[in-house]
Amino acid sequence: MSFIRIWVHIVFGTKNREEFLVKDVREKVIYHIKENARIKNIFIDCINGYNDHLHCLISLGLDQNISKVVNLIKGESSYWINKNKVTKTKFEWADEYFAVSVSESQVDSVRHYIGNQEEHHRKKSFLEEHNEFMNKYGFKFIP
Repeated sequence: MSFIRIWVHIVFGTKNREEFLVKDVREKVIYHIKENARIKNIFIDCINGYNDHLHCLISLGLDQNISKVVNLIKGESSYWINKNKVTKTKFEWADEYFAVSVSESQVDSVRHYIGNQEEHHRKKSFLEEHNEFMNKYGFKFIP
């Protein structure tokens, strides 16, 4: 048997940064994503977000890759949101997402960061957070 642990912090937003994920909607979506991930053997350690985006800390399984996991989470959840009319208008996730590896020594701090999204975004917008991630991890924006 193989034993692996590859932690990944994933951030994905709503299309056009629409604020669909108000608290009650966000709670329903997060609950659904966790349940669906469990069924699909995707290990989500923690998930939280704000009105226009979500953060997930996942541990990749033996036969999983980041693209496959993100597509399963985003694709299935947007289908579920629209099928169940969780939002008043058509819901879509933005195409892009962030994914960065997390060392074992940083897992607790990432959990804390993800868990405090509401408090965090009282001070900083998703756009500001987006730009911080771009700079911190050396991502280059290519239009």
